[in-house]
Amino acid sequence: MRRRLLVNIDLKYKHRFPLLCLYLCLAVFICGAFDLLLARPAYAKEHVDLVVTNGTVVTMDAQRHVIENGAVAVRGDSIVAVGPSADIAAQYDAAKIVDARGAIVMPGLINGHAHAAMSLFRGMADDLALDDWLKKYIFPAEARNVTEDFVVWGTRLGMLEMLRGGITTYADMYYFEDAVARVTKEAGMRGVLGETIIDFPAPDNKTVAQALEYTQKFIEHWKGDPLIVAAAAPHSMYTCSAKTLQEAAALARRNHAPILIHVAEAPFELQLSREKYGITPVGYLAREGILGPDVTGAHCVWVDQADIATLVQYGVGCTNNPSSNMKTAAGVSPVVDMLAAGAAVGLATDGAASNNNQDMFEEMDLAAKLQKITRMDSRALPAEQVVEMATIGGARAVHLEKLIGSLEAGKKADLIVVDTTAPHATPMYNVYSQLVYALKATDVRSVVIGGNMVMEDRKMLTLDETAILVKANEYKKQIEKSLEAPAAK
Repeated sequence: MRRRLLVNIDLKYKHRFPLLCLYLCLAVFICGAFDLLLARPAYAKEHVDLVVTNGTVVTMDAQRHVIENGAVAVRGDSIVAVGPSADIAAQYDAAKIVDARGAIVMPGLINGHAHAAMSLFRGMADDLALDDWLKKYIFPAEARNVTEDFVVWGTRLGMLEMLRGGITTYADMYYFEDAVARVTKEAGMRGVLGETIIDFPAPDNKTVAQALEYTQKFIEHWKGDPLIVAAAAPHSMYTCSAKTLQEAAALARRNHAPILIHVAEAPFELQLSREKYGITPVGYLAREGILGPDVTGAHCVWVDQADIATLVQYGVGCTNNPSSNMKTAAGVSPVVDMLAAGAAVGLATDGAASNNNQDMFEEMDLAAKLQKITRMDSRALPAEQVVEMATIGGARAVHLEKLIGSLEAGKKADLIVVDTTAPHATPMYNVYSQLVYALKATDVRSVVIGGNMVMEDRKMLTLDETAILVKANEYKKQIEKSLEAPAAK
């Protein structure tokens, strides 16, 4: 009886056995999937907006790490991670990938002193001493030609050249600086932009009082902008009275804004300062309360050891402008001594009217060679130190080293991709030597500023190159015509 019952039960459930097996397998699958779901955060890739990969990454961090076949991951406007390409690929899933194979990936170059709109005066007056160049040619040409529209198109021309050459940040001193800021922002470029304050009537403001009022509104307008740092820019100790210098500095400091100023640029400035005040330009600016850790001094050529100590004491950033200083015979800045003393020294092109270009690769090359020949020491200012001046050193000089100047997690994603496959760039033994002595501005392949592609594979994405060049040539005709007219009495 019992045996029959068991047989009946087997027969009763035999046809359901496959279904039970299916249920069992399904349960095992669901449990396994649930376990995987719970464990997913440990294995899933993190999403980022951009990864630049497969390049030689020159970080310019404190340890000067250089990563062969490295990558940079970017989210929003900031760097998330820097490391070997394989590690970045394993950790991050990117919306956009830029293949930097055969190229250097490095921080964007920082042009510590420029007059971008003066690109429209390029080549107008050459082979002149600085004093004559300014007073007999540039100041009159500016009085006759500079308008807000002139500044807009001149700045666009300057930025076009700078961006194509890998400059991602520039410090500017000129007129109508609010317009400069507007077009800089439109181009997606980073700028420390100073409204020029000067004792004689300027194209935008005819009195110092008007210039100070304009500067106050300008600084207020751009406060907190992610790309634009608005500054006050008293031109120099030889074009501004002590009162003007002090009022400009006080205005900047009330607004926690930087101060940009020409410092000890040429022999005539040193002579004037000694004859009029009995001290050097640096000593005079210190005495009048102008110097401080918010100041960036352009040039700093005619400085002695006491001046260098003063600049270091006050935390002043300095920018070396080798091409401009050579061309105007202004002199040679004692860069090696300044760096040895601990000064923050960056590199700059100056304006295209006195250079005549805005090519930071050329400035790197000349900066190194000029120090070597002046000191008769081939070891002076080695290539790595020059690259530092163009990147993290330049960031220190304009007081932005916490944001830019190196490729590190948490910093702003300002980086460039520099091609190394051209004949003049082959072979490469030392990346710093290659950057300073071999590579050119035309080798820059792509530019990223604040996480945004500004130039990709040499194609400008934020500026209308054709329109800018057409407008520049139109202005050339206007400038030539204005110089033919007699000076206004």
